[in-house]
Amino acid sequence: MTTAKRDTYTPETLLTVAVRVFNERGYDGTSMEHLSKAAGISKSSIYHHVAGKEELLRRAVSRALEGLFGILDEPGATRGRAIERVEYVTRRTVEVLIAELPYVTLLLRVRGNTKAERWAMERRREFDQRVAELLKAAVADGDLRSDVDIRLATRLLFGMVNSLVEWYRPQPGGDAEGEQLADTVVQLAFEGMRSDR
Repeated sequence: MTTAKRDTYTPETLLTVAVRVFNERGYDGTSMEHLSKAAGISKSSIYHHVAGKEELLRRAVSRALEGLFGILDEPGATRGRAIERVEYVTRRTVEVLIAELPYVTLLLRVRGNTKAERWAMERRREFDQRVAELLKAAVADGDLRSDVDIRLATRLLFGMVNSLVEWYRPQPGGDAEGEQLADTVVQLAFEGMRSDR
C-alpha cells in the first residue's frame, strides 16, 4: 500500500466503497476482508474509523433515510391540499432515490438480521406510514377515490417507486431524465386514484 493511497482515504470514501460492496455481495455476504480489499486499505485502517461493518451499514442507511425524511419537512410536503403534498412527496422520493441510488438500494435490501437493519426497517415503515396518512387525508378531502384501500395503495405506490433501484441507471447529464421519471411515476400513480368529484 502506498502513502498516497493512505492520504486519499477518508471515512466518506470508505462508506462509498462499503455501500458498493454491500450492494454487490449482500450485507451478510460481505466480510471486513472484502471491504479492506475493495478499499485498498488494511482492516486495521477501517477499524480506526468505524467499529465494524454494522456501523458502516448504519451510516449508509442513515444517509438514505435522512434524505427521505428530509422531504417530509420541505414546504411542498407541509403546505397545501393533501393531494398536492402526497404528489410532491412521491416526486421528491423518486428524486432522492436517483440522487442517492446506492444508499437507497442498500436501504431497500436490508432484511432485519442485525440491530442496524431492524432499525432501518422500522424507520422505513415510519416513512411509509407518514405517506399513508397523506393519502388518507387526500381521500378525506375528496381528491382521491374512497374505494381504494389506502394500505394497498401505499404498498403499490412504494412498490413502483422502490422498483427503480432494480433497473434505473443514471445517464451522464441525466437530470432531465430523472425529472421525467419522477413526473411519470406521479402521473401513473395518481391518475388512476383521483376521484372524479
